[in-house]
Amino acid sequence: MPIAQKRILITGGAGFLGSHLSERLIAAGQDVLCVDNYFTGRRDNILHLLDDPRFEAMRHDITEPLYIEADEIYNLACPASPIHYQFDPVQTTKTSVIGAINMLGLAKRLKAKILQASTSEVYGDPALHPQPESYRGNVNPIGPRACYDEGKRCAETLFFDYYRQHNLRIRVVRIFNTYGPRMHPNDGRVVSNFIVQALKGEAITLYGDGSQTRAFCYVDDLIDGMMRMMAAPDDITGPMNLGNPVETSVAELAELVIELTGSRSKIVHRPLPIDDPIQRCPDISQARALLDWQPHTALRVGLQRTIAYFDRLLTERGEIAPAAEAAA
Repeated sequence: MPIAQKRILITGGAGFLGSHLSERLIAAGQDVLCVDNYFTGRRDNILHLLDDPRFEAMRHDITEPLYIEADEIYNLACPASPIHYQFDPVQTTKTSVIGAINMLGLAKRLKAKILQASTSEVYGDPALHPQPESYRGNVNPIGPRACYDEGKRCAETLFFDYYRQHNLRIRVVRIFNTYGPRMHPNDGRVVSNFIVQALKGEAITLYGDGSQTRAFCYVDDLIDGMMRMMAAPDDITGPMNLGNPVETSVAELAELVIELTGSRSKIVHRPLPIDDPIQRCPDISQARALLDWQPHTALRVGLQRTIAYFDRLLTERGEIAPAAEAAA
C-alpha cells in the first residue's frame, strides 16, 4: 500500500540527524521542509538535496515563531554536544524551551503530529543501570551541562502538558549516543574526537581512566527508530529510549578506532569533565515491544563508514594527505 504523501517539517534539518532524516523521508516519497539556523547544522549536509523538488530549506531560528504548513513535525533543533551547547548556555535553554513552545503552538494550530528529539542526558549521571524510561534521573540543575539537560527535561514537560491540555498528538524519544557520517568534526563528542585525532596522527585524548561506558548507535538505526515512533499509534507517546543496549568502554572505543584507521596515535589521559556520566546505556524493552525496533549495525561496521566519511572530509580540507600519499 502506498504511503500517503505528507509535508514534513524538520527543525534542525541541516544537522547530523536532521540531514539523514530528510534523506529517508524524501526516499519514502514525502515532502520535507528543513528549518535550521546553521549554528551547528551545515549546508554541506543537505547540499545534495537542494535540487530535489521534494526538499525545501529555510534559515530560521525556532526561538522565533514560524508560520508554515505541515502535516508532521520532527523537532530536532538544539546543539547536542557539550562544546556547542555550552558556548551560549542561555541560548541553548531558549532553543529547548521557547523552541518547544513555538513548535507545539504550531502543531496545535495545524493539528499536526509532533515528535520531540529528547536525550539520554535527561537521566544525568544515572544511579540506575541500564536506564528505563521510568527512571527519573540524577541531574545537576546548576552545573555546566544543565542548560542542555534541564532544557530537554522542560521540553518533555511541555510536550506532555500540551498532550494532556490540548489533546496534541505527541511523540517523545530519548536519544542515546549516536554516531555516523556528517557528525560535526569539531563537536567534541568521543567518536568524532577519536576518529579525527587518529586520522591526523594526533594524540587521542581520553578523559578519566577510560572505564566509563557508552552505548553507540549507528545513525541509520536511530533514524529508523524515530520514523517508527512517528508512525506508531497515537496512544504510544513515549518517552521512548532509542539507542544501542550494547555497552562499550571509552578505552575500548579508542583502541578500535586506532586499529581501524591504522593510526600510530598514542593515548593521553585528561581529567574527567564535571558531571560527565560514568555509565550510559539504554533499556530498549519498550522500543522492542511497541515499535519492533532495535539497532542492527555492529560498532565495527558503523565506525568503518564513519571513518571513511571523515577521511574524505579532512582530505578535501587539506588537513590530512590523501591515502596514497600517506602510504608513500
